Amino acid sequence: MGVFGQVLDQLLDHPRLLLAGFLLYVFIYALSWFFSAPKPGPNPFKTLVKKPLKPLVTDQKLRDKVLKQGFQAKQVPQDLDAIVVGSGIGGLTAAGILSKAGKKVLVLEQHDQAGGCCHTFIEQGFEFDVGVHYIGEMRSNTVARVMVDQLTDGQLQWVDLIDEFDLLSLGEPGKRRSIPFRTGSANALRAGLLEKFPKEEAAIDKFMAMLKDVRLNMKGMLMVKVMPKWIVRLLIATGLINLMTRYFKYARRTVQEVLDELTDDGDLKAILSYSFGDYGVEPSRSSFGLHAALVNHYLYGASYPKGGASEIAFHMIPVIERNGGRVFVRAPVSQIITDPYGKAIGVRVDRASGPVDITAPLVISDTGAMNTFAKLLPQEIARKSSITRLLGNKLESGTACMSLFVGLKGTAEELDLKPQHIWSYPSNDLSGITTDYLEKSVDEAVNSDLPMIFITFPSAKDPTFNERYPGMSVCTAVSLCNWKWFSEWEKERVKKRGEDYEAIKMAIGRKMWDHVLTYYPQLEDRVEYFEVATPLSNKYYIASPKGEIYGLDHTAKRFGNPETVMHLRSETGIPGLLLTGQDVVCCGFVGAMMGGLLCASTALHRNVYEDLVKLRKEAAKSK
Repeated sequence: MGVFGQVLDQLLDHPRLLLAGFLLYVFIYALSWFFSAPKPGPNPFKTLVKKPLKPLVTDQKLRDKVLKQGFQAKQVPQDLDAIVVGSGIGGLTAAGILSKAGKKVLVLEQHDQAGGCCHTFIEQGFEFDVGVHYIGEMRSNTVARVMVDQLTDGQLQWVDLIDEFDLLSLGEPGKRRSIPFRTGSANALRAGLLEKFPKEEAAIDKFMAMLKDVRLNMKGMLMVKVMPKWIVRLLIATGLINLMTRYFKYARRTVQEVLDELTDDGDLKAILSYSFGDYGVEPSRSSFGLHAALVNHYLYGASYPKGGASEIAFHMIPVIERNGGRVFVRAPVSQIITDPYGKAIGVRVDRASGPVDITAPLVISDTGAMNTFAKLLPQEIARKSSITRLLGNKLESGTACMSLFVGLKGTAEELDLKPQHIWSYPSNDLSGITTDYLEKSVDEAVNSDLPMIFITFPSAKDPTFNERYPGMSVCTAVSLCNWKWFSEWEKERVKKRGEDYEAIKMAIGRKMWDHVLTYYPQLEDRVEYFEVATPLSNKYYIASPKGEIYGLDHTAKRFGNPETVMHLRSETGIPGLLLTGQDVVCCGFVGAMMGGLLCASTALHRNVYEDLVKLRKEAAKSK
């Protein structure tokens, strides 16, 4: 025992030796696992796909043939390899990767068109996007860009936005301070901040250093989601997790905590945290690690899909179909079917003529953790997953939102609209005003100022918009709200919710539009279409349980706890069932795609991310 004690003391005094010994053990374990684990599936990214760019398809009937293929039982392919429930970007990504690996995949969507939050809708001749406002990492040969190109046959084109694509506006009308968020590079961001806050160089430099450190350590978060759970638990118990990655050092702290330590300047704190609306959690509760990842995501600029957001699904679906798969809409899945041993073996689709059961050896849910484990699975089966035990405890549904859609007469040029977003807040106390507003009753909210509003003009970002819709423009505005304000009408039919519901909806919508007009008064007499969407709209169209658009709440409690991060993985603990989408990694277009990538990796028993990295190098050489 004496010798053992001395060795143990040495290891504890020299944690790097302990880490080296542990990593050696993991390496030996990995070798044994390699020789005993299932044989890896085919490499879906073995070959670089480079096809000639085809003309933009503007004929809506031709687009509908791809995006609106109605479910018919007789058209369901035989001998399926997998069924994906939900056609959001996470579901389409998982299905696309599996298809490229030779799998036959069926995607089932409850809405009347595919794409989830990537879909668009047309009303009275105006086209609106619903969730894709701007995407980072599409300007260069990033892993995300290569993945998108390969899953769309290189047909999805991107329009680069101006470097100052976000403008923060603080204060009431007449007393506002406008602060552009400059991107393009780390140096450009730093220079833009110093220009507005010349006395805050030390705080800005420390913030920039934190961004870089989070960027270098993000893989640590992903590793926790793919390593065997017993290894992750051992890393946590020994503290070695913090030697392996510094990500959790940042993720466990709130944005507000970090910024309060950096500076006393309220406006600087605001410009460094204004984009919390991109994940829906105010700085006092959100994870700094996640927020830094978001800032890094847009560090080199933002882009918008040329031809509109529906181009994404339009070009992903043919890749899924190429190997015999299909993507059907109006196919509401009411249940994940399990066998007597608790294995997922298929799904049940509700039809007016009666339910249709479809079987496959693998079921992938892109409906979110809440829907999957609280609604689609029998509870005795759902309880077997560690994810179920987190729901309602450490994990809750995210904040709901209101959306405003306005059709305008006149082109972007005629109306003087820029491809720039405005984030408007009445004060620099972003957490305080947001929390106060969301805690109000609905009657109080209707008569209160908005805590924040995001204003964008998709028609100004897409150069093809005027070609497709001559003489027209569209505005979209988004603000946060409380699900409880509208929950009493949850069981009512869409467009049949009564006068009280309509009055509340339109009152908040009009308040949003009045706010937009303080920035763009020239639009007041140009309105030809006006519609407001509430959390119930989100529940109806994208099946979000409480009208949220970002899935599970993106809090420090979720992202800062390595054990919680470990449990929120594609592997559910229920045989035959995998999870994909934004709840696996994080919200957003690329976040949900990464969820699809990890899901496909699990299904194929191979490191698909590494396959992509290798293909990225090949793509760089071919340019």
